[in-house]
Amino acid sequence: MTIAFIHEEIPTEQVEQREKVLSSLTDAVRDLVDATIRSTVADDELDAVRAEVEALAARLRAAQLPGPAGVRYNSEGRSWNWGNAVVGRGNAVAPPVDITHDEFGSAYAELTLGAAYEGPPGMVHGGVSALLLDQIMGETASGFKRLTMTGTLTLRYRRPLPLGPVRLEAQIDRESGRKITVEARIGVPGEDAAVEATGLFLIPSWAPLDESAASWSRSAEG
Repeated sequence: MTIAFIHEEIPTEQVEQREKVLSSLTDAVRDLVDATIRSTVADDELDAVRAEVEALAARLRAAQLPGPAGVRYNSEGRSWNWGNAVVGRGNAVAPPVDITHDEFGSAYAELTLGAAYEGPPGMVHGGVSALLLDQIMGETASGFKRLTMTGTLTLRYRRPLPLGPVRLEAQIDRESGRKITVEARIGVPGEDAAVEATGLFLIPSWAPLDESAASWSRSAEG
């Protein structure tokens, strides 16, 4: 199998400059998504905006990757994953999430979920909560020191989660060989969790137990 960890020798300074510019564009597109959901302008104005958006999309498609963005890294240890559905800086579908790792095996994040993430009226879609929890749990399990993949994810929906500010927390509960169990929760900051999760994360048999993305990429080829 092939896992798309791609070595690309771009200096870290250039990567960070590109990420800054890309993030700014993505923020604008994210705002467009929110505006589209909540707009009440006339139909002819919607049609005019659509034509402009199509023209902008055509400009961006003038030069693009042939497939998924994958995870890219350079020899300085800088990696970037701009297409990720949760933390991707180039993905307007992503909230995005800035995850803080207090120490190995413990992490948290705070963000605001707006209209694009609504399920029941005024509430966060349950699948969005699951998506966010899976991401922070996966990062917690890996600690960016090993490749982990979700084996099972069990969710307990305690109460509805309102749109607006939310906080995620995760920590490793236990480990056994290539199996890591992570506990996590999401809720309104300062309140009891709305959703609790337990996840079993696996280090694939072909992946090193404690290596870099470069080693994962080499191990996955075959």
